[in-house]
Amino acid sequence: MLVIACGALGAHLREIVARRGFPAQVRCLPALLHNRPGRIAGHAERLAVAGLARGQRVAIAYADCGTYGALDELCARLGLRRLPGLHCYDVLAGPGRIRAEFEAEPGTYVLTDFLVRSFERTVLAELGLDRYPELWGDYFGHYRRVVWLAQDRGPALEAGARRVAARFGLPLTVVETGTGRLERALAALLAGDGEAGPSRAAAVPGRAGCAAP
Repeated sequence: MLVIACGALGAHLREIVARRGFPAQVRCLPALLHNRPGRIAGHAERLAVAGLARGQRVAIAYADCGTYGALDELCARLGLRRLPGLHCYDVLAGPGRIRAEFEAEPGTYVLTDFLVRSFERTVLAELGLDRYPELWGDYFGHYRRVVWLAQDRGPALEAGARRVAARFGLPLTVVETGTGRLERALAALLAGDGEAGPSRAAAVPGRAGCAAP
């Protein structure tokens, strides 16, 4: 099976595939596509069509991720399935927990391990804040806290998450998710039980994509 994956989840997906011995090839799209989610479905379609032409089964290891149904349309048209939920936060922590976090504080900025490691590149550089730091308030002035969904909570990564929160001048809340939900979702996807068609997760306020501010 060809698994077309979000680059932000790629390292975890490859580890799970190798550890579980799943007969799958993981091909990651650039994580920076989350800053331009309108392009995700087109990139995924090119890989999917090529894989199907080779006789492979194909699965999409993305949630909706800010595509506003474009990935669902692709899945319906090509007979594919994707990970459940609106975004990778749903996959990692569960939609109920994410909904509760946003209901508790709508001004929540969410980090994953990938975003902690890549914050300067995927956020600061992509938004031009390394060159125009005076724009920080325009982008992030409405946030009130930072929540880190920790897949692998180690000292170095936690220190990185706290540095990101310090940039915001906001408290850090740590939610240890591990990768168990992601592993179960991937196993279901490879077994043909992933989600196809419109997302069943409830919408939450805040960020629509996994890596875009």
